[in-house]
Amino acid sequence: MRGRDGDALVFLTGVKNAMIAAGAPAHLCIARHGETDWNVAGILQGWTDVPLNDLGRRQAYELVAALSQARFSVICSSPLIRCRESAEIIARSLRLPAPICLDGLKERNFGVIQGVPKAELADLNPLLLQQILRRNPAADFEQGESMDEFAERILAALHFLGRHYSGQRVLVITHGWVMDVITREVAGLPRNAILNMKRKNGETLWLSVTGSAIDRL
Repeated sequence: MRGRDGDALVFLTGVKNAMIAAGAPAHLCIARHGETDWNVAGILQGWTDVPLNDLGRRQAYELVAALSQARFSVICSSPLIRCRESAEIIARSLRLPAPICLDGLKERNFGVIQGVPKAELADLNPLLLQQILRRNPAADFEQGESMDEFAERILAALHFLGRHYSGQRVLVITHGWVMDVITREVAGLPRNAILNMKRKNGETLWLSVTGSAIDRL
């Protein structure tokens, strides 16, 4: 005989399998990575690999405390080190498997100005700097990604997670401009809308995601 605990486990497993079969949404907690020295210095990171600083690591541990009861199945992350390091700290602390890295979750590619301090950009291209400071998604980055390319990549990654982790909770560690794309999407705003806001390091946003829909929880 299995006993009550065994019967409960079988029942819960059956419910979970039924939810997955029915295409239940995945619940994704989207979080921005911890701080880096380039964040502090005002240098555009884009696809450049920059590690967390000491405060960034503390912010990752603060996420551990804030999300300890969330019961995530898995952590997915941008492969860039500032996200990966944040995700690894959280995974170890919550005793979850090693994070799964998805290229689709990377920051926007800012092209030739990656690694350029904003103070220097003020002389090189003041108009572009003003667009960046406003987080204007329509900004044109030479040798970088267009807004449509960037947004399509991000939304495709989220829909993939919605299909693959149907009925589960997933922590997603990603970047500031990525969270801007998601914020516009769930608010029903056009891709070129200026949000007049900036997600803080360690800030979170909860979503309900399927293979075809993304909604805010």
